[in-house]
Amino acid sequence: MNCSISGEVPEEPVVSKQSGLLFEKRLIERHISDYAKCPVTGEPLTMDDIVPIKAGKIVKPRPVQAASIPGMIGMFQNEWDSLMLSNFSLEQQLHNARQELSHALYQHDAACRVIARLKKERDEARYLLAEADERQRSISGATGNAVHAPALSNGRRAAEEEDLGPDAKRARPGISTDTIAELTDCNLELSQQRKKRTIPSTLASIEDLERYTQISSYPLHKTNKPGILSFDIHYSKDIIATGGIDTNAVVFDRSSGQIVSTLSGHSKKVTSIKIVPQDDSLVITTSADKTVRLWQGSEDGNYDCKQVLREHTAEVQAVTVHATNKYFVTASLDDSWCFYDLSSGRCLTQVTDSSGSEGYTSAAFHPDGLILGTGTTDAVVKIWDVKTQVNVAKFDGHTGPVTAMSFSENGYFLATAAHDGVKLWDLRKLKNFRSFPSPDPDTPTNYVDFDHSGSYLAVASSDIRVYQVASVKSEWNCIKTLPDLSGTGKATCAKFGPDAKYIAVGSSDRNLRIFGLPGDDVAPES
Repeated sequence: MNCSISGEVPEEPVVSKQSGLLFEKRLIERHISDYAKCPVTGEPLTMDDIVPIKAGKIVKPRPVQAASIPGMIGMFQNEWDSLMLSNFSLEQQLHNARQELSHALYQHDAACRVIARLKKERDEARYLLAEADERQRSISGATGNAVHAPALSNGRRAAEEEDLGPDAKRARPGISTDTIAELTDCNLELSQQRKKRTIPSTLASIEDLERYTQISSYPLHKTNKPGILSFDIHYSKDIIATGGIDTNAVVFDRSSGQIVSTLSGHSKKVTSIKIVPQDDSLVITTSADKTVRLWQGSEDGNYDCKQVLREHTAEVQAVTVHATNKYFVTASLDDSWCFYDLSSGRCLTQVTDSSGSEGYTSAAFHPDGLILGTGTTDAVVKIWDVKTQVNVAKFDGHTGPVTAMSFSENGYFLATAAHDGVKLWDLRKLKNFRSFPSPDPDTPTNYVDFDHSGSYLAVASSDIRVYQVASVKSEWNCIKTLPDLSGTGKATCAKFGPDAKYIAVGSSDRNLRIFGLPGDDVAPES
């Protein structure tokens, strides 16, 4: 007798009192719990209506095919055929799934290319629109004044018009062979000089540095938007140029303690500033307003905006001047750096990295001029060959954006700063050989700077620390810790003066502070 549900001989037979039908116990119990009725007649049924049947152990009869060897071989053959058919069906399903996945990936790649092209066209349209607007303002100003002046005193004139390529973009002529030859000659000359380099006898001693204290403080920027983000020092004339959050740059004569000129024109904070050493009357500023400005000093001491450069499409974070004093590089959060001719203000080449970094936050030329270092938002330090614009090395290991970098005068060491502190890199072996953690884990290290002789290293974070430069294997001793006297707990930049006779410090307030030997201040505090 067979089960009325499965049609097979039941292992635990039970019978219904109402219908007299035979069932497998486990099957009828599940059916009653789900439906509470007979699966055959449809009448209401409960477990009380089920009566177990006592029977001997049931032995299932052997299939007819298994009664002989030929039958068993045929049964195995049928099972094998069924398995092969099932495997073939699975292979077909896998092939179809792979085709669908390949098609989906192709569509995704095509969509990404379309999005990238649209973004590029959008950026080009924004650039052309901004350029047209600037030209219109320039033409309107020239018509109103009836004078074609070379620059406006408020620094808002647009850059001089450049030739456009066939795709309506600024032509990038590239770094010419003559320029490369000039860079190479400069490299050879400086390399030869470096071999004969000696530490100047006028350099401040370690004993002097240990006695440094604040000797003067100058309020250079506005009180409503305090903060000095960057500054540079012209060593021979002791002139300091600062860039602030208040959108202004200030040229300051330290020897007299007087402000020479205030450079107004940027619409957002000034992120970086450089004085061209060969011409102290030429200053370069970069800003969060995506522009680079060249400022030319005049005989009356005022600085006028000579050019506004708009190659970048995001915040311009850094500027560095080449050793020839004829070229400079800017780095931006738009993931590109630009190589400019200083005399014309023309961008010779714009290098974009395809590795997927989120932008550049710092940049510095090697003292010999053929190597460029850049720091990124994703904590990577990249070393570039300037002649070929090829990334030749990468240094990992930092945490947070690389905020600053400085090459040692001996050409062997690179110091980089980030949220986790300072790392020292040996450029000969391309590896990190020493690290200085940030003194306050909540305050990033904002600045790092070798002095001009390569004997000392200054680090700006929650305080200012001065280290004695040593070799790779020797210990770099901290010889002086200067407090941040701004009350903000954040020193933004620190730089050595001529022969390390003083240390200039910028903080998150509006004051430029000078640390040196007591009694060495040359002007009263402002």
